[in-house]
Parts: sequence; structure tokens; C-alpha cells
Amino acid sequence: MAEVIIRKLTKTFGDNTVVKSVSLKVEDGEFLVLLGPSGCGKSTILRLIAGLEDVTSGEILINGEIVNFVNPVDRNAAFVFQNYALYPHMTVRKNIAFPLETAKLPKEEVLKTVNEAGRILELEQLMDRLPSQLSGGQRQRVALARAIVRKPVVFLMDEPLSNLDAQLRQQTRIELMELHQRLGITTIYVTHDQIEAMTMGKRIVILKDGELQQIDTPTRTYEKPANTFVARFMGAPPMNLIKGEISLVSGQLEFKGDGFTSSLDYLKMGLTPELILSHKNETVSLGVRPEHIEISSDVLAGELSGVVKFLEPTGADLFVNVAIGEETAVVRCQPKAKIQIGTKVSLKFSSENVQLFGADSWNINTTC
Repeated sequence: MAEVIIRKLTKTFGDNTVVKSVSLKVEDGEFLVLLGPSGCGKSTILRLIAGLEDVTSGEILINGEIVNFVNPVDRNAAFVFQNYALYPHMTVRKNIAFPLETAKLPKEEVLKTVNEAGRILELEQLMDRLPSQLSGGQRQRVALARAIVRKPVVFLMDEPLSNLDAQLRQQTRIELMELHQRLGITTIYVTHDQIEAMTMGKRIVILKDGELQQIDTPTRTYEKPANTFVARFMGAPPMNLIKGEISLVSGQLEFKGDGFTSSLDYLKMGLTPELILSHKNETVSLGVRPEHIEISSDVLAGELSGVVKFLEPTGADLFVNVAIGEETAVVRCQPKAKIQIGTKVSLKFSSENVQLFGADSWNINTTC
């Protein structure tokens, strides 16, 4: 196992900088997820760690050793590709054994190691099959077995489940986590799927346009997003963002939006009077998750209210789209809630469930 540290890592292709001075530390034995939309630089970071791309500037350390100029084979990091990269003409056994045979290990050692990897990944009955005779999940396990036999100190996984259907993806996700618990190998896992990130990562690193946005646990990333990008990226539906202005009135934080005023307890929000006053007279965004909003047909003057525009039944939930002026808020309700399109409704929420984002899009609560 190993600790991985990257310091001010930058990668440029021509005039395009795809990774911009990213720094992070992956603890020994940790399962860290790199999350972000396509083109954010997450796969490039993985390839830089593996040595498949050259670093433009910055440092990569594995177990305290700078590996910027170390041959990829000598970094002892196993890369699991999105497309599995299995040799189609080789059996499962030969695919798993390939890196060991390339290293010219004794046949007895190769056989023992391959059989052990097959046992761990439950591939014993498939060893003589070709990749074309395997399901997507089985091919994924073969790719993992081939990585395991190298006895790496770091696993680097680049969207390894993206080619699987939803049911198989969930099953393989559980298998991957069980494998990590058994082996304890430091793992850096790239995905654009927030469900994978939330369920698998001890911590999540969120990237946008090559820049680091937030590093935190899945729970805090969801509940305390660092900025409006993270707030909208995490969650389905995403966090509601309602524009307005804030001020201090009679010891309460007052949020004024389009035709409504909400009084909030700034202490429950982790704010101070100084922070509030520093954002006075600027347009801020009030953020609240769909599940933290209460909807009611009893509407009083001055309350946050709107008109129901659309209903999204998903079976377990009913998502209600409410038009608030030119903005839309989504509310998560019980599936049998009696709500009709065109109805005027009020929306209420508790202070502890609210986040405020400044005009620069970053969370006003600096402890996030």
C-alpha cells in the first residue's frame, strides 16, 4: 500500500491547460474518487499518476518518492481501463498471467498467483474462456485480476463501470468495495457518476475545467457544497438556488427574493454578523435541497411561493417543479401527495438546511 501526493500538478496540451495546479493527498489504503463532468481533467490526472502522460509542472509522489520521471512499469501502480483492455485471442488465464510472464517470473509462481487472483475474483470456472465469451461484469473482474497479480501499491481506475448496464453496475460496485476492504490497496477511482462517488469514496475530489472545487467526505460534499457548481453537480435533482439579497434585521438574517422575504437563524447556518454584512448589497444565492422543502397550499402574503408547473413521479418520490418568478424550485414529496399543476403553493425550509453562496458563487460559510 502507499500514500500518493500530488503538488501543484499541471498538464498542458499545446495551448490548452487541462489540469491547473491541482494539489491533493491520498492516504495509505484510502479509496478516493475523482468526480466531475467530461473534460474536467480527472482522467488526465490518473494518467499522469500512472506515467502514461508527462507532467508539465508539479510533482507526483508515491510512498514519499517523486515519480515524475520514473518509468510507468516501475511505479507499481495498476491501471484499470474503461474498456478493460483484454487481449481477445487470450484466455482468461493467459490474460491474467500476461504481466507476470512479461516480467519472466517462474512458471510455478505465475500459476500460483493467477489461481489466487482467480479465486479472489470468483473466476475459477471461467479461466479457459475467451473475453468474447464473457459478460461485461466478468470481463471487468478479469481486468481487476490482471491488475491484482502485479501486487500494486496503488490501484488507478478510470470509469471501470461505465460500460455496464444499471443493474450490473450496482452489483460490480459492491464487489469492488468488498475487494477494497479485503486488500486495502490505495485506490484512486475516476467517474462522472455521482452515485458511484457517493457510495464508494471515503472522500470525493470534485473538479471543473481542470481546477479543484472541493475535497471532502460524500456527506459534507452533498450537505455543504463549496460553491454553486458543486451544489448543482451533486444531487438528482440538484440543489435549488434562489437569487436575492441578505441583511441583518433584529438579530436575524433576512433574505429578500423576488416578492418574498425569509427570516433565517444565521447561527444555525454557521454564519457571523461580519460575514453577512460583508455580502450586503450583492446578489447572493440561497441553496436548499429538494428534500428539505415543505410545500403547502396555504399561502400568506410575503412568503416564498410559486405556481406548480410540472410533476415528475418516479415511483418512490414525486418531484414538484414550482415556478418562482423567473426561477424554478424542485420539491421532493411523497409519491401520493395531492398536488396539481397550476396550484399556487408556499415553500418553507429550516435554517440549518440552507446554504448561502456569494456573488462569486462560493459558499459564504467559510468553514465549508
